Amino acid sequence: MKQRLVFTNLQIKVMLLFISLALAPLAIVGAFAIKTAEEIILNMVRNQIQHIAVDKATLLERWISERQADLKVIAGSSLLGSLNREQIAPFLELVRDQYKVYSEFIVIASDGRIIYDSTDNRHHPRTAEWFSNALAGKPYMSDIAFDAAQKESFFRISTPLLHASGGVQGAVCAKVGTNVILSIILRISLGETGECYLVNREGTFLAHKEPRRILTETIAQSESFKNIFNAGTHRITYIDYRGIEVIGASARVGGTDWALVVEQDKDEAFRGALRLKHYIFLVAAMSAGGALVLAWLLSYYIVNPIRKLSVAANCLARGEFAEASIETTRADEIGLLSNAFADMARQLESRQQKLEQRMVLTESELEETGEKLKETQQAAVRSQQLASLGQLASGVAHEIRTPLTSLKLFLESIENEITISPEYEEDFQVAMNQIRRMEATINRFLDFARPREPVYSWLEVGDLLEDALLIIGPRARLQETTIRKSLSPSLPKIKGDRKQLGEALLNLMVNALEAMPQRGRLTVAAHPGELPGTDGSRPCVVIDISDTGPGIQEENIGRLFEPFFTTKATGAGLGLSIVSSTVQRHGGEVMVRSAIGRGTTFSVFIPTEAEPAIGKNGKHTAS
Repeated sequence: MKQRLVFTNLQIKVMLLFISLALAPLAIVGAFAIKTAEEIILNMVRNQIQHIAVDKATLLERWISERQADLKVIAGSSLLGSLNREQIAPFLELVRDQYKVYSEFIVIASDGRIIYDSTDNRHHPRTAEWFSNALAGKPYMSDIAFDAAQKESFFRISTPLLHASGGVQGAVCAKVGTNVILSIILRISLGETGECYLVNREGTFLAHKEPRRILTETIAQSESFKNIFNAGTHRITYIDYRGIEVIGASARVGGTDWALVVEQDKDEAFRGALRLKHYIFLVAAMSAGGALVLAWLLSYYIVNPIRKLSVAANCLARGEFAEASIETTRADEIGLLSNAFADMARQLESRQQKLEQRMVLTESELEETGEKLKETQQAAVRSQQLASLGQLASGVAHEIRTPLTSLKLFLESIENEITISPEYEEDFQVAMNQIRRMEATINRFLDFARPREPVYSWLEVGDLLEDALLIIGPRARLQETTIRKSLSPSLPKIKGDRKQLGEALLNLMVNALEAMPQRGRLTVAAHPGELPGTDGSRPCVVIDISDTGPGIQEENIGRLFEPFFTTKATGAGLGLSIVSSTVQRHGGEVMVRSAIGRGTTFSVFIPTEAEPAIGKNGKHTAS
């Protein structure tokens, strides 16, 4: 039933053809109408906002000019020219009471004497910017500031007081409150979201309908600021300081670095266009529904037989010959095609049955053959490795063992024939121990494919570590590596082969020194622990050998104990494999922890209650 409801590609194409013919004209007209409406609305709102911004900026500019003209008239009066406080004070008080916008007046003589100060602060204004500008004969207007006590924005203006001869004899400064003019400027009729605000060149709010933003917030990081102060083409719509897309315009206030900005949310401005879109979409949806029904009825008669034939072909491809059967009474070309398909299905079913009878090798036999082949390949790889090891061992025995034996005999003869001084005795013993170590390593390398059975005895872990540290001590001192040893006082004895375990620990210590060619710290620690296993945990001794080298890459840790795997420029890659085999023959395990740049720790777990198997030679002692 679900398959019958699935449209085929051809039916979809036929339906799309009819729908496109029916809806294309409507879509074109609707898109044109929407675009035209949006452009008309955008231009109307933009023009309205631009006019408001220009009008408000012109009003503010004219008001500021009037204040500057007022102050210039005040400065030109004979009362202020007299620099007489008794005459100046009543006059300026009268001006302040009449105009209602001046909250302070200050009159200063050119020598810095305060002639009149309505605030009675009596501060010295020689460093004030307005005073220096007035002495230079220039008028001055400050940025807008906010008076928290009066809860009002203000700015200061000043102008020079001139002698009759034209020279500067002082300055007059007025503090101008802006509540009256800004309440008029910020009040606009522009929908619910329309707003007007004043900013300076840095983008700081100088006036805003929300007083908390004044002089505390900025639009410097918003598109509003770029749209106002950038010299390029100004955008009509942009993202404002609230993160909302708006339609906006700005106008600079002449004589200042201020800009008056008027904005309205784009969503509110385009509500009319949005309603038009809804109506157009509703008509389009109704038209599309009608066209869809007509197109489906027309395409069903054309496409349905082909769809049935496609379903039958899929069934035939899956081997479902019964479902691939097609019955039709049509005599046209589609009917001929259906009959030919049914005949082909019958022939394919017959051939399929014959092929199944000829099959001899079943799937299970193929899987079994694959497993055997995989095992054979693994055995071949292992055999090749062991063969390479045999060849390498033969060469090592021939090239190294003979001269090493000669060197050992020579040193032994020297020891027997001459007396070695006490200061060289330790070095001589170290050299002999190294020769014996090399002999043991060669023998173990030769016996890698046929490892020898351990000769067990009770061992002190501290003695094993001391012997190994004695051998590596000279090398550690040579490369300025410090050795730190930490042994638990309650270490139990372990049962094992002293020679094999000593070689394994020495191998790990040498690897640690090689990881720190220049300086570093080698830490050797031993403490009681638990070795987890399938039958539960067993008591053991844990020996940790840590270095402060560069660490081991994570992808290499899992292969460290594989034969012939090495990350060194030289070496056969057998050291850690021999260590792992030796520890496993003693019933233990070797674990690795490493961090890049922080060093590596090899932990050797040797059971204290293990009962090692007695070797073929019967060697198993306890001492």
